[in-house]
Amino acid sequence: MSAVSSSKAKREQKRLEREAAKSAAGKSTKKTKRQAAKDAEEKEVDDADAQIAKLKLQTDESGISDRVTTGVLESLQTSRDIKLSSVSLLFHGKVLIQDAVLELNYGRRYGLLGENGCGKSTLLRSLAAREFPIPEHIDVYLLNEPAAATDYSALEYVVREAEAEMKRLENLVEDIIVKEGPEDPSLDGLYEKIDEMDPATFESRAAVILTGLGFNSVTIKKRTRDMSGGWRMRVALAKALFVKPTLLLLDDPTAHLDLAACVWLEEYLKRFDRILILVSHSQDFLNGVCTNMIDMRLKSIQLYGGNYDSYVKTREELETNQMKGYHKQQEEIAHIKKFIASAGTYANLVRQAKSRQKILDKMEADGLIQPVIPDKVFSFRFPDVDKLPPPVLAFDNMSFAYSGKKEDNLFEGLDIGIDMDSRVALVGPNGIGKSTLLKLFQGILQPQEGRVIQHTHIKLGVYSQHSADQLDLTKTPLDFVRDKFSHISQDYQYWRSQLGRYGLTGEGQTSQMATLSEGQRSRVVFALLALEAPNLILLDEPTNGLDLSTIDSLAEAINAFNGGVVVVSHDFRLLDKIAQDIFVIENKTATRWEGSILDYKKIFRSIITMQFSTVALFAAVAVAATVTETDASSTLVTVTDCASTVTDCPAHKSSEAPVASTSSAGNYTAPANVSSAYEAGAAKQFAVGGVALAAGALLAL
Repeated sequence: MSAVSSSKAKREQKRLEREAAKSAAGKSTKKTKRQAAKDAEEKEVDDADAQIAKLKLQTDESGISDRVTTGVLESLQTSRDIKLSSVSLLFHGKVLIQDAVLELNYGRRYGLLGENGCGKSTLLRSLAAREFPIPEHIDVYLLNEPAAATDYSALEYVVREAEAEMKRLENLVEDIIVKEGPEDPSLDGLYEKIDEMDPATFESRAAVILTGLGFNSVTIKKRTRDMSGGWRMRVALAKALFVKPTLLLLDDPTAHLDLAACVWLEEYLKRFDRILILVSHSQDFLNGVCTNMIDMRLKSIQLYGGNYDSYVKTREELETNQMKGYHKQQEEIAHIKKFIASAGTYANLVRQAKSRQKILDKMEADGLIQPVIPDKVFSFRFPDVDKLPPPVLAFDNMSFAYSGKKEDNLFEGLDIGIDMDSRVALVGPNGIGKSTLLKLFQGILQPQEGRVIQHTHIKLGVYSQHSADQLDLTKTPLDFVRDKFSHISQDYQYWRSQLGRYGLTGEGQTSQMATLSEGQRSRVVFALLALEAPNLILLDEPTNGLDLSTIDSLAEAINAFNGGVVVVSHDFRLLDKIAQDIFVIENKTATRWEGSILDYKKIFRSIITMQFSTVALFAAVAVAATVTETDASSTLVTVTDCASTVTDCPAHKSSEAPVASTSSAGNYTAPANVSSAYEAGAAKQFAVGGVALAAGALLAL
């Protein structure tokens, strides 16, 4: 863009001043054609943004919900369990659930399953908005948006939210006492929750949770307005975990977490003792957390006991038995109909035929066994490409810093090579620079030293966490791809088949994209990516929002692709299926990991399990010793890290958790071979200020 001359800028400024003066005097100003066109364009953008915002809120012009729900509360008003019958849910006229039963028992953790677009997120929103008859004493919290951008630090934000929740509970108790009297049974649960809140331990417990979610001593003090959306989502998650509502609704909570934080959250949620409904597209996460599964299929809800693997096994057995019963019944029906047809006019046979017809009528009245309707199975693929000789894409002694200063280097002397048969996974904590590496590969960023080598015929395809943001959400997927690739075809049927390959069918193709689920929009992005026919694909968190079957299809497509793939993902299962080379990003370089991604996960699990055990152990010792506040103020719980990195520490290659010990004085002693995987060589110290703090930290777990 050419620079504006100073004289032109002065003329423009004077014109604006004259128009402002006329406007102040009540005179209308005449716009030029260019100004009028610009204003019209800006108004169109503003109107589109407003329309998208309304669609995302799922409300109409009057702010009334676009969802229609029915349900009858079967459980007692004072019960901590929730049982709803005659549950129905419609969204924009589409039936998502019809006449189902939803039963949620206190102390259970439910995984909510269903293909993209079946209505999982819409169901959670309906529950959070109390559009179903949920008793007032059951508090509900839905995590579906980041923390507000404020001047409060992450720690201050969580503590203030906890204080607000404490005040809400106290006000609720007062209201119930005034309206129902001090003997009302619902007060028992509220008193219990108020006691558990324990304001004296707010800061310490909030710090425990924030640290587990990846905050360090610097970022925990950062204002939320200075954080990215992903980090503010972590703050919101920390608030939800801290407050511990009776009914906690988590919609894909691992989407903004790194691998270590995913493991920590899995361990934390295992201990959640209220009601949890969790939407997750990570099979190992569902296995680790859930005690029950809720399957949304065919406009109904089916409950299963056990984790995801148990659900798969039980469902297979039920469907096998159902198909056996169906085939047996169909054979019986066919035999009866054949007998009736062959009865003729013989009186004895006619009587038997009428008797058989009554049997048939009764079977139909009682309801025939229906055949199993299998899940939609689709397999998308990336088109085959011509082979390119190496090096296709490489870093050669590359160093980079956003500031351009050597002392701020994120990477130093980095060497990585990507070829046409590469399946590379980049792992490491959030903020370490994984997405930055992908931008350096693309040429969006330039290194200060060394070089990025790209083959002259390379064609990069990129899927990022924000790819779906580039879609025009006011359009339908069908119109969007047809307009974007109008040079390929204008035929709607052609584009229907293209989108159908990626699991987007029927109404999903003709609905405004703002009304589609995140997973459905991701499928549109993958369809666009395949149409570009890249020979090397960079994937940054590609599983966010995708259902489990789509993730499996993605893994198959990656394995079948004859080009190269580099992936950044927090999904252990996807990485286990596709990764041939794993690079750990740490200490300003990338180090090849010699084990599998599951070995890498075991490291974090052993460390985190030890940390959870440490807090519980110290709390028990502190309580048993009845440590006074004065004595405890100087007590330190210290976990000493090893001096090596996560990739070569011998302890990291052991699947066994380190063993901790405690002295008679209650001091915790950690084994010397434990690493935090983040700050190698550093010592972690947690000052303990008395029994209340230790017990409070335990309560947080």
